[in-house]
Amino acid sequence: MARYVGAVTSPRSPDEVFDYMADFANVRDWDPSVVRAAVLAGTPGELGCRFEVVVRTLGRETALVYETKQVTRPSRIVLEAQTAALTSVDVVTVTALGEGTEMTYDADLRLRGPLRLVDPVLALFFRQLGDKAAAGLRRELGR
Repeated sequence: MARYVGAVTSPRSPDEVFDYMADFANVRDWDPSVVRAAVLAGTPGELGCRFEVVVRTLGRETALVYETKQVTRPSRIVLEAQTAALTSVDVVTVTALGEGTEMTYDADLRLRGPLRLVDPVLALFFRQLGDKAAAGLRRELGR
């Protein structure tokens, strides 16, 4: 299992941060491993909305279809993607601060089948990807 948890503070309101994060197609703006992302079906911020996210890792592109599994506006959203090789669960938590918002991003990536043997290596690699994505979130949400 590879897991990355990061928190970002933003001068934006909780509603603005929630709406930005609930539209998971925005991942292309803050995660440098994402080649492209788009809404496939539904409305961002609503249960069942689906997104295609194409990532490039180790020179290879992989398409993931994320679905919004839980929504508690404006404080929490859960997105999940499954392939034959992995399951990714991303939980976004939005908390109002005195001025602005804190957003916590918790990404849990689990390899499936025989690939589970390389989980320790994946955890190190995922941490590096997570740090770059967190820097992108700070840049995007800090505006």
